[in-house]
Amino acid sequence: MTFNPDADISGGKVKRRGRTAGIAAGGVGIGAVAIFLIAQLLGVDVSGLLGGGTTGTEQIGTGTDLQECTTGADANASVDCRMKGAAASLEAYWATELPALGGRYTSPEFILFTGGTSTGCGSASSATGPFYCPSDRTIYVDTGFYDELRSRFGSSGGPLAEMYVVAHEWGHHIQNIGGIMAQHTSRQTGAASDSVRLELQADCFAGSWAAAASTTTDENGVAFLQPITTAQIQDALSAAAAVGDDRIQEASTGRVDPEGWTHGSAEQRQRWFTTGYQQGAQACDTFAVTASRL
Repeated sequence: MTFNPDADISGGKVKRRGRTAGIAAGGVGIGAVAIFLIAQLLGVDVSGLLGGGTTGTEQIGTGTDLQECTTGADANASVDCRMKGAAASLEAYWATELPALGGRYTSPEFILFTGGTSTGCGSASSATGPFYCPSDRTIYVDTGFYDELRSRFGSSGGPLAEMYVVAHEWGHHIQNIGGIMAQHTSRQTGAASDSVRLELQADCFAGSWAAAASTTTDENGVAFLQPITTAQIQDALSAAAAVGDDRIQEASTGRVDPEGWTHGSAEQRQRWFTTGYQQGAQACDTFAVTASRL
């Protein structure tokens, strides 16, 4: 997915944290609260594939603004600026879409880091994968995860695949401020569990944003993104499938156990992204469908 070169992305609310202190990466240094939220509810716990016990760095503080990222051309040229561009587009989309659905929109924080960082949900490492922390209403992304998507998870990659990840986590923010998380707090696992339904709804929300992305505009009326191609949609679907529970379980343990699912299968994640893409956010009520249709 390509940004219009003259689109204004300066309003994207993204910060990058610098390295400051040691942390045990690879799953050993992740705080207990973060493990629970990521593995059972929100993000993608990739520690089973990455292994454990390597020394990295923890990044703390508010971070610095990406002031060098101002245009769509910048977003096309670097991953950090692409994250800022995605944030600007998602912000503009949900500021209009959520009120249309009856909700009140407020912005999340968005932090980029490398290696490890402190969060409102505890310490997180690169093994955690991207996630949203409801306690501080912040999206955390180690941009190195995008390399893992390709090299370890088999995703085709590409800009829309990267932005799908951000749009999915933004979807969790919508669930949080919209009260959906508070309504569905069951900690059970399984193919039709609340955890899976939350994840699939976030995929659906990501698809709804993607469908509107080429008509979502900056303050000057310039569309942030050019129309999506079929190949770019396949990249996003590849990323959705790569982080399916069945794919991760098979890669890490050699077997698939639906009773342990917390995020949904590759097929489910692709299907709900497609539902949002084709039908919009109003079609994303994953809690209203029976288990057989999930």
